[in-house]
Amino acid sequence: MTGIPRAPLMLGLAGLLPFVWGALTVLNPALAEWTIRAIGPRFAGPYVMLFYGAIILSFMSGVLWGFSTRLEGAQASTGYALSVIPALWAFFTTGGGPVSAGISLMAGFAGLLALDGLFWRYGAAPAWWMQLRVLLTAIVLACLAVGVFA
Repeated sequence: MTGIPRAPLMLGLAGLLPFVWGALTVLNPALAEWTIRAIGPRFAGPYVMLFYGAIILSFMSGVLWGFSTRLEGAQASTGYALSVIPALWAFFTTGGGPVSAGISLMAGFAGLLALDGLFWRYGAAPAWWMQLRVLLTAIVLACLAVGVFA
């Protein structure tokens, strides 16, 4: 992790908190019950991961759009078109219940990682980008898997 600047690494890891919290509340029913009583059911179990996951896929569409501004010609056009996919994916695939939505988000985050790699290969993302994105995506996928399969 030495190649990743400190601020993006710390903010990226902090951004994992809702996913980790959701997975912990799936694995620990007492923690889930406390969360439901203290701050509401939307912040427990798979629900916090699903809601936040859709938000993050949309956020990442914006990041990819920003990377597209560094490209020119056909690569830029392709980049802009591809950048909207994560947000549209979240919008159209997460309404079918917690298991199907969780599986859809897992596919969305795996696809996002592929898009991250493409923008990185185009030279639009920072040199350290894939090191950060692989780490964050692995943790997100593990947490979502807890929500889907536990």
